[in-house]
Amino acid sequence: MKIKKENIPVAMEGPGTFMRVQPDFGGMTVCFNEFPKGTDFTPLLKGLENDSCHCPHWGYILSGSLLVKYDDETQEILNEGDLFFLPHGHTVIVQEDVKFIEFSPSKEFKEVIDHVANVMAGKG
Repeated sequence: MKIKKENIPVAMEGPGTFMRVQPDFGGMTVCFNEFPKGTDFTPLLKGLENDSCHCPHWGYILSGSLLVKYDDETQEILNEGDLFFLPHGHTVIVQEDVKFIEFSPSKEFKEVIDHVANVMAGKG
């Protein structure tokens, strides 16, 4: 099974922001993400358990960097070329314009992305 990036449906697009999401790709959701420096997901996660993302993610940073903050108050920077695993209980802040690929369990990803969409629409 394979898919070209260009064939992954666009889920979100805005200034400096591009998110392609393919749910149920072998039981996982695959995303190709581009976010500008300064993007902070923390406010979008308010209302979830611990106000953080409960969906684990596996991925690869193509360019740029992310600051990851975990519920246990530890932090780390993900940079270009890093493979990563983010367990449940995290948020991210874009440090440099970033492009990355991530794979997430479809059920948990949908729960988080639906919550984020509601917050963005003023319903959360």
